[in-house]
Amino acid sequence: MSTDEAFHIWECELCSYVYDEAKGAPEDGLAPGTRWRDVPEDWSCPDCGATKADFVMRRVA
Repeated sequence: MSTDEAFHIWECELCSYVYDEAKGAPEDGLAPGTRWRDVPEDWSCPDCGATKADFVMRRVA
């Protein structure tokens, strides 16, 4: 993995919660810089409980 790879923004299609790879989700145990591909498959949206499959990439940070 290149360290120059841009971070991405992922949005829950059900509730619009935003997962920013650069910021991570420390409250859910995801450190800043955690790539979407490294988020566990059983992780769910902290706001509505949606699965990873319910998220779409919105933009590059």
